[in-house]
Order: sequence, then C-alpha cells, then structure tokens
Amino acid sequence: MADKRADLAGPGIGDYEELKRVLPQDYVSLLSPKETQKAIFALKNFIEERLCQALNLMMVTVPLIVDVDSGVNDYLDRDGSRTPIQFHVSNDRDVHPVDAQVVQAATKWKRMALKTFDMAPGEGLCTDMRAVRKDYFLDHDHSVYVDQWDWEKAIRAEDRNLLFLKQTVNSIWKVIVDAEEFVQRLFPQLEDKRYPNLPKRLTFLHAEDILDMYPDLPRKQRETAVLQECPAIFIIGIGWTLNDGYPHEMRAADYDDWCTETESIDGRACHGLNGDILVWNPVTRRRHELTSMGIRVDRESLKKQLEATGQLDFLKYPYHQAIVNQVIPLSIGGGIGQSRTLMLLLRKAHLGEVTVSVWPKILKQICAERNIHVLE
Repeated sequence: MADKRADLAGPGIGDYEELKRVLPQDYVSLLSPKETQKAIFALKNFIEERLCQALNLMMVTVPLIVDVDSGVNDYLDRDGSRTPIQFHVSNDRDVHPVDAQVVQAATKWKRMALKTFDMAPGEGLCTDMRAVRKDYFLDHDHSVYVDQWDWEKAIRAEDRNLLFLKQTVNSIWKVIVDAEEFVQRLFPQLEDKRYPNLPKRLTFLHAEDILDMYPDLPRKQRETAVLQECPAIFIIGIGWTLNDGYPHEMRAADYDDWCTETESIDGRACHGLNGDILVWNPVTRRRHELTSMGIRVDRESLKKQLEATGQLDFLKYPYHQAIVNQVIPLSIGGGIGQSRTLMLLLRKAHLGEVTVSVWPKILKQICAERNIHVLE
C-alpha cells in the first residue's frame, strides 16, 4: 500500500532517471517554432470563444496576487504539501501593510466573482488565469508557471446532480475535439497516422469503478491501464475515500463536492460530483490530464468535507463564510490547462515547447538529447 499512499498527491514523474526512460527517443516536432506560435494563438482564441459560447460564459480579469486574509487562494491538495508563494508588502512604511500570495489557481476567487459580476443561474465567467506552483516536480507536463482557462458558472440547487455534470463535461469535450479539427485545417501536417485524433465521445467512469477494475494498482497505474481501453475518460468522484482506504487522488475540501452520494449507471453507490478529463497522449505515450472540474460544495458538503479533513478552522475565512451563509451562488467550475491542451493538440513532447518557464539544467539536457527544445 506504500505505492498507493505515495501516489495520492505529488504530481509529475518524480525523478529524472525515470523521465529519461519515458520521454520519446524518436521525437520530431511537426511544426517549426514560428508555426507553433501561430498555432498557439489561433487555438487560444478558438477555445476561449467556443468555451464561452458552449457554457454561456463571459471573459473577465483575474488576480495574480491575493490578500492572505481573504482565504481565496487554492492549496490544491488537502495535505498542505503544495503551498503558495507569500510576500510582505510594506505599504506606507509598514503602517498599512499587506501580506499577499501569488495564486496557485483562481478556484475560490471565481466563485466569489460570480456575485461581484451579478451572474444569474446559467451565466458564468471565464479567465485567462496565470499562476505559480513552486512545489511541482518539473517534468514533461508540469511547470512552475501555470496557465489555465479557469471558468465558473452559477447554477440552481436542482442542477447539483450527475446528469448536469456530465452534460457540462460533454460540452467542454466537444470544444476540445473541435479545436483539434480546427488547428489541423490550419496546419495539415498535424494529421499524422502515428497520432490518432481524439474520440468524439468521452467515457465516464467513477473512481470506484476503476478501483474495482484494478484493485492492486496505484492511482496513476490504474489511469494508465484504463486509458489503453478507453483513450479519453472522465473520472467521477476524485477526493472521496475508496474501499481500499485511499481517495483516488487528494483533493481540497473547500471547492469541489466529492462527498455527495450518487449512483453509477448500474445502481451501485458512489460519491462525488467532480472529476478529471484524462486522455492517452500518443506522442509521450502516457496518461495526460486536461482539466479538473466539478460542481462546487454547498454549505452542507463544505462542512462535511472540512470535518473529514480536519480543517473546520477554515470556516473563519470570508470565502467559507460566504458559502455557509449562502451569500455567493451555487456553482460549477473548473480549470482547463492551456499548455496541457496545446501540447496535446500540437503533438508536442514537452510542455516547454508551448509555454515559457524555468527548467532545471538536467531537464534541458535530457530534452536536448531527444530533439526536444524547451522555451526559456
């Protein structure tokens, strides 16, 4: 069980010897650096426009830094292993200072913003979010610098169900599939028989289902195994403790609802109104996560999840009080990894080919030996 425990939270491969083994040895980019930049911005514009149309969203500005006391920063996991960058603003000679943090995601801020922008049920917002996550292991698809289409939509109480979740996921998936076809019309060389296009339909699986299929495997190995059968999946219920005593993956207790009781198609008891889209990446020959999303906690599920994780002290923060007192709307939301999506659709072997970040010398050396040239 040690492997399962180690697999819960830490993203990335984990060490550079393993990275050497898994990066493709025969890689050649299908686009030149100049073509890649043109394709990036064509895709970004296409996806933003189509996502807003599909989900009835409007683009809004989003913070890069937030006040520590607001409680709106995202801690990503519930074990405290990934902490934000924090700094002191000595404003007015420290008479009126501010302690600030660089955002790790805009998850909580977006829900508060639904009220700020007076979003009615069925209306929402989308952001071109930038963040810094200093505690990631830097490999082929994890970077300190993070860019996401972070979106949030106000919903009604009766929308808090699996059917509504699946309808929303399918709308997002259609945008991604259409984006792949769009960029291939612009750059026909991206149509390559070695790299099959995405399937038109997603397969929905509960985390409980996947554990039943592969009870002895850790989470990442379970995902890898199921993606051999279904190359594009949405895993439902990430965060709830499964029958082996572990959640599929650690998930923060104060945004996605992973505790609400649900039923699988065949009537079995399951939990959670959230999940991830994962695909099989034919370039890296690895599992590839595109988005985490879910129906957000209401006041009952917030208290239940905070109690389960020993974090009831969070209820002192304005964000959590706003949920408990029903000041902010019920919502559904998520973050779609921009560079992750671009890497997949442009058939790239490394995130650094589509985003500029910092990389250790060892990673740059490994990539250069494999004809992978990261941007700096």
